[in-house]
Amino acid sequence: MAVKTSKDQDPSPALLDAVGEIMRLYKSLPSRPSIEEVEAAISVIKTVNSEEQAKLDDISDQDSPQDVPQELFSLLQQARKTALLFQSREQRKEALYVVEVDKLFETFDGLIQKASLLVSGDSREKAVSINESVDQIQKESVVTDESLITKRKDGESKKDSFKGLAKSSSSKAAFFSGEVKTEKLSLMKVAAIIENSAKTGAVVLDLRGKLMDQIEWLPLSIGKLSAITELDLSENQIMALPSNINNLKALKKLDVHSNQLINLPESFGELINLTDLDLHANRLRLLPASFGKLTNLENLDLASNQFTKLPDTIGSLTRLKLLNVETNELEELPHTIGSCTSLVELTLDFNQLRALPEAIGNLACLEILTLHYNRIRGLPTTMGHLSNLRELDLSFNELESIPENLCFAENLKKLNVANNFADLKALPRNIGNLELLEELDISDDQIRVLPDSFRLLLQLRVFRADETPLEVPPRQVTALGAQVTFDEQLWLTIH
Repeated sequence: MAVKTSKDQDPSPALLDAVGEIMRLYKSLPSRPSIEEVEAAISVIKTVNSEEQAKLDDISDQDSPQDVPQELFSLLQQARKTALLFQSREQRKEALYVVEVDKLFETFDGLIQKASLLVSGDSREKAVSINESVDQIQKESVVTDESLITKRKDGESKKDSFKGLAKSSSSKAAFFSGEVKTEKLSLMKVAAIIENSAKTGAVVLDLRGKLMDQIEWLPLSIGKLSAITELDLSENQIMALPSNINNLKALKKLDVHSNQLINLPESFGELINLTDLDLHANRLRLLPASFGKLTNLENLDLASNQFTKLPDTIGSLTRLKLLNVETNELEELPHTIGSCTSLVELTLDFNQLRALPEAIGNLACLEILTLHYNRIRGLPTTMGHLSNLRELDLSFNELESIPENLCFAENLKKLNVANNFADLKALPRNIGNLELLEELDISDDQIRVLPDSFRLLLQLRVFRADETPLEVPPRQVTALGAQVTFDEQLWLTIH
């Protein structure tokens, strides 16, 4: 039964004491999580649950090794599952606490509302007063990104480590540079940052090296970052990107280098506005079939992965200017590479390539081609079509000859064919056509005689021939050191 008070009668001291105690109890509660923090916690729980189930299924699908009894292997599987459940529980712990606290606050809200009705009776004046007091307490207790400020003893304020990780379109401040040491972020904090970034419309998010080592995946809420144009997730331990990353429609620059990525989701190809993608230093073996849809890509770094081949769809990347695939296990290039007609720089060092496709000659814009430490024995005759080629590095291969057609690449300035050891025995007879050549390295080859046209290389400034058994020009000339500078007069004297 409601306790009614007369409009003309003051409330009793006992009633005031009861109301006062309710308010004191409310004030004594810990800070209430913000809406964004609750949403972040829910996202974390969903993410952990999803990943947990996927990993449990993977463990169940494992086959027993030949020399391990099935019963013992079953025990091993149970041990793996138990360890996984323990890990998942730890990852959910912080998020579950936030959700439970929010539920307790909802319970207290209900109690406040009921007390308000009991006190007000027929009048709403006191009810409004109580509710206003509660609202004020809530505003003071809610923790948001803007309120994450720690007061120092001297009265100054110190911004929380969350600040600076994201930058909105209206922000003029530079986003986090990665140089300042900050505390590593838990999955819950990462989710909170994502929620806040989504709410504020942030366009840049820098989480480079910020995630705790235990974090192997990102919260599913990352799909909310529809306004993000630059995302840096590099130097963490991420093993997989969520499939809903395709929701980042505005994304132009994505840096995920130095993680533990094993594959990319098939939806990755829907990031059609990407212009810069850095995936180097991961564990990738294949690219998804949808990768060819990334037709706006200009810079692509796939170095230091485990690729044995590139997909034919690479040829769809017609705007690609820089492609780095060094330090992989590539055995061949797809012929479709010739369709990447905007390529300016192609880096293929430290692979297992034995040859280049004829289509390489279609790369009319190519200026730099590096192939050192491969197993290349010969070059396609179309190399001469590379009219803009300025630098060519073929050192540490198994080259047996250099095609005469290369001498039609008349803009070549640097040519390195060193360390082909017993295989390379001669330079092209028409090497003198490379009139702009400034640097030439034939060290550790088996070249004994330089062609007559060599004298026409009037721009040559650096010539290296260490451990090469040259007979013409005389040994005493090449013995001047690792770097010999020639000018036109010197060559006229030699000949």
